[in-house]
Amino acid sequence: MFNTNDLTRIKKRGLTTREIISQIALFKKSDFYLKLNRPCKVGDGITVLKQHDIDRLAELYTKESLFGRAMKFVPASGAASRMFKVLHFLNNLDVNINDNFIKTEVEADVGRVFGKFITNIKKFAFYDSLKAVMKKNNLDIDRLIDAGEYKNILEYILTPKGLHYGNLPKGLIEFHRYSSHSSSCSSSYSSSYSRTPFEEHLVEAAEYTKDQNNKCRIHFTVSPDHALLIKEHINEKSKFYEKSGINFKITCSFQQPSTDTIAVDEQNNPFREPEGKLLFRPGGHGALLNNLNSVNGDIIFLKNIDNVLPDRLKQDTFLYKKALGGFLVELQNEIFIFLRKLSCKDIDQQNFEKIFDFMEKRLLIIIPDELNNASKKEKAAYIFSKLNRPIRVCGMVKNTGEPGGGPFWVEDKDKTISLQIVESAQVNPESKTEQSILSAATHFNPVDIVCGVRDFQGKQFDLKKYVDNEAVFISNKSKNGKPLKALELPGLWNGAMSFWNTVFIEVPEITFNPVKAVNDLLKSEHQD
Repeated sequence: MFNTNDLTRIKKRGLTTREIISQIALFKKSDFYLKLNRPCKVGDGITVLKQHDIDRLAELYTKESLFGRAMKFVPASGAASRMFKVLHFLNNLDVNINDNFIKTEVEADVGRVFGKFITNIKKFAFYDSLKAVMKKNNLDIDRLIDAGEYKNILEYILTPKGLHYGNLPKGLIEFHRYSSHSSSCSSSYSSSYSRTPFEEHLVEAAEYTKDQNNKCRIHFTVSPDHALLIKEHINEKSKFYEKSGINFKITCSFQQPSTDTIAVDEQNNPFREPEGKLLFRPGGHGALLNNLNSVNGDIIFLKNIDNVLPDRLKQDTFLYKKALGGFLVELQNEIFIFLRKLSCKDIDQQNFEKIFDFMEKRLLIIIPDELNNASKKEKAAYIFSKLNRPIRVCGMVKNTGEPGGGPFWVEDKDKTISLQIVESAQVNPESKTEQSILSAATHFNPVDIVCGVRDFQGKQFDLKKYVDNEAVFISNKSKNGKPLKALELPGLWNGAMSFWNTVFIEVPEITFNPVKAVNDLLKSEHQD
């Protein structure tokens, strides 16, 4: 199957032929779909916290964070190209983009999106930067807008002529405009200014990850192509906040080549480029499990780069982040007591009943009936295997039609039922039963997750041991006009965390305001 050049390329990527052969075998499988049991709902898989519990848990977490246990992990390598999809489409047309062309030559949906964008262009936080860079080249953006001439405006937004937003990571786009610096972790700016998502995440981290020495730990996964630019930006912004006593410990990492996956043709043979080389593709966000596994964390807050709010709306985010962290700490405290007792063999029948009650009520683990008649040794082994795992406490918002994963009870291969975050692509589109369960979901996963990655002895779990390696995604693509099949690794908060202990907590909708398209920045939540 592989020649000498293939073997060299495979080894250079940090992969083995055995791994590649295993990936090819996955393409040949016919069914990767999960078996849904039912959607999680409030009282049946999703917990709603009462106000006194929120306050209590937030206080518990805050005490633990002072010991330096917390850090933030932000996947931030995503490009902004999809955010400006309509603008790219228009700019790539070899014509003059003006009012008449928009009204008569483009599809209605494109016209509506662009019309909303250009009508409200002064409301975007990056408008002042755009106006300034155009002015340097003697271009008056206000005159161009009044004249209905848009080609130069598009070029100065997207290309190296101006802001170059068409080629930047989303984290470097100016998202929010401020008229005064309202953050509690900094002093005042002298005039209006804007913040990128990177800066907003620094402000968030300063609120709920700082220890007793005001040190805040935050890790970004970034693209190698933009690493230097991102580093310069983060260094500049962090120095500003450090004037007020905050001490940031910021680290970055890249998606590793060893997480790339091989592409195959329609016959499931390795896809080859015209010169005969094997084609490898990025393994999707599940590849970031390696990065998460390498940050030497304890309590890790996981959140996407584009889900940030301006200061005036951050308080709910801060409160619920601390409450989720407190819920995790509370679970860990109880689990660690049980595991220490088991490791010391200091346990009796009454203890077993107490632990099983905890597992069922707090972790929603369904205890198999046959365990009732099991020996003490068998019960201890079962409990240890179930409790000695990483924990994730996941915020869930009410479903408002956003695409993405949701909370479900899923039937595993061994017929047990567990809580999982499920993407629509993991559900059989041909099954009316499965699709009915999928559509009945009441909540949505906003990627608002607190991870506990250390065991009862303080040792870090090897997160790669808790992955459902068959929970992959296969999609149809093309290269050089030839069809191919691409493989994505188990998603970071899907299959990559399948065998973690999982809890779902309802959080307010305001805590989820991602920016997928540029016009999302016009929503009231993102305006000053």
